[in-house]
Amino acid sequence: MQAELIFTGTELLLGEVLNTHAQYLSQQMAAHGIEVILHTTVGDNWDRLAEVLRFALERADLIITTGGLGPTTDDLTKDTVARVLGVPMVLDDPTLQRLREFMVRQGMPMPESMVRQAYFPAGAIILPNPVGTAPGALLEHRGKVLILLPGPPRELKAMFEESVAPYLASLGNRGMVTRIRLLKVTGISETAVQELIGDLGRQGNPGIAYLAKPGEVHVRISARADDGVAAERMVNGLLEKVRERLAGYIFGTDDDVLEEVVGQLLVRKGVTCALAESCTGGLTAARLTSIPGSSQYFLGSIVAYDNRVKEKVLGVPAATLQAYGAVSQQTAVAMAEGVRTLTGAHLGVSITGIAGPGGGTPVKPVGLTYIALAAPDGTCCREFHFPGHRQAVRQGAANAALNMIRLYLLAQLLSPGHLEGPWRPRLPAG
Repeated sequence: MQAELIFTGTELLLGEVLNTHAQYLSQQMAAHGIEVILHTTVGDNWDRLAEVLRFALERADLIITTGGLGPTTDDLTKDTVARVLGVPMVLDDPTLQRLREFMVRQGMPMPESMVRQAYFPAGAIILPNPVGTAPGALLEHRGKVLILLPGPPRELKAMFEESVAPYLASLGNRGMVTRIRLLKVTGISETAVQELIGDLGRQGNPGIAYLAKPGEVHVRISARADDGVAAERMVNGLLEKVRERLAGYIFGTDDDVLEEVVGQLLVRKGVTCALAESCTGGLTAARLTSIPGSSQYFLGSIVAYDNRVKEKVLGVPAATLQAYGAVSQQTAVAMAEGVRTLTGAHLGVSITGIAGPGGGTPVKPVGLTYIALAAPDGTCCREFHFPGHRQAVRQGAANAALNMIRLYLLAQLLSPGHLEGPWRPRLPAG
């Protein structure tokens, strides 16, 4: 079965809204063994949308549209579908009643414009909207299937999972099924990852793809087979081989994020931490505190952007700043130890660097960053060189700081209370 995805809304064409539906629906189609042959984005225009729908009906078995189901005059999808199929729009009384009941619960009168949401092309199966007011629709027409979904991502996903996924699962002759797993690694470059595992994905199915992000590399493992069980078996077989070669660098899978992984380790070990950030401007603290329950382990952060704050708040000696500069191993160590003393945290972590685009010199170029971790058993500092623009340097530094915490805690879990001398992370050169 082949599908075409049509995304409606002038705001998408203008770039005002990011089209996240394309990724989500394409992943869902692959999981159901449906081949997506085309993505089309079209504005709120009758004639253009009608033209796109006519062409889609000629080349695809399944057409999914997003957006244009609301009560306003630019919500054209249902009316245009009816016109293209040559069927009338008809009022669905149960839907109209649900809309009225919804407005009563809100304590508001129902606007006349909302009645439009209760009209559908004749023969449509109404798809309930679990989290909004605009229902979707499913039409089977001359061997083709059209599915009309709302535009808001939360509504689209809820409707897809509740109504569309069971329908697609019931269809026969859907073709090959795709299964995908994601391994997330940090502390290693994309090139180095490929050198370690590049030979594993050459067979194509299952296969390996790479996505480099600031401070992270995502390794996507995918497989296609006649059924989901076989595809899952192929993916898992390759996944284990990749895990063996990247074992020291993997921090999570699929939807895991580094700050949540670190938070779980801090809770497990009963350890608190505090941060002293310069070039990252509080970015690392923001990521840590974005996780619910972070008050269990995160005590606070000092954004010491100016040298006076480094000296007066964190206790970095003026002589250190004068002799070595703000971006130096000596300053990073003093910042980490200073914030640990100031807050009473088990771990103090500091970041100081040159995020750019200006400020670099031949001796201290843009991207140079020092990250220190002060712990009860000693202090460690590492030098990094992060490539890319300002935000990439900042994200890379935040990732590296979180990863230093992760590695320290993993070392403690493996051999608690048996670390001799200052702790050293077992990592390749930055």
